[in-house]
Amino acid sequence: MEPDKTFLIKLAHTKMPFGKYEGRFLIDLPEYYVVWYHNKGFPKGQLGLMLATVYELKLNGLEDLIRNIKRTYPK
Repeated sequence: MEPDKTFLIKLAHTKMPFGKYEGRFLIDLPEYYVVWYHNKGFPKGQLGLMLATVYELKLNGLEDLIRNIKRTYPK
């Protein structure tokens, strides 16, 4: 399965829309916060899918992939 390029570009530029970390890029959320969401359950829809992806990226130490996408494909 090949990653969806447009999804990853959108993920790179999406900010948390609410809560304690409102306005912070999803990839820059603290790891404990993303793990908390994983245990609690991610929100429904696109945001939940993005947070689940961020969780997997952080779990595997791949955050720099999204940071590189953000630099390579400016909004």
